[in-house]
Amino acid sequence: MTAAYFVLWYALLFGLQTRTKYRLRREYAARGEVFDRYRSADPEMLKADRAVQNTHEQMVPFLVSMWTCALVVSPALATGLGVTYVALRAAYPFLLGARIEHVQPKRVAFVTFPCYGLIACMLGSSVAKAWVAWG
Repeated sequence: MTAAYFVLWYALLFGLQTRTKYRLRREYAARGEVFDRYRSADPEMLKADRAVQNTHEQMVPFLVSMWTCALVVSPALATGLGVTYVALRAAYPFLLGARIEHVQPKRVAFVTFPCYGLIACMLGSSVAKAWVAWG
């Protein structure tokens, strides 16, 4: 699941974000405008950036909780929860919609809150197992 998460991360980074940047650069040039990647408020670029940044922000909590769960509780449980997490995270860019200004918080919450729950479940089960072992 670690490898799957990194495949997703790089697909978003080099697929979605980079592809969006170069496509917008061409579209702006065709209109005679300059596309400034870092000062632009282009909604499509902002959407791609948000998908990458959100996935990056959640990388450490996900990987640490998954590996802790695998080592302390059960590799099978960590794998099952990890599969669910990566699948939800892969849906995130699609739920953002085509343009960032049309984001519907309820659609994004469909991924965000279950992902938080999966991280909590993995960490919670690890803490509970360690507590029992020490008790």
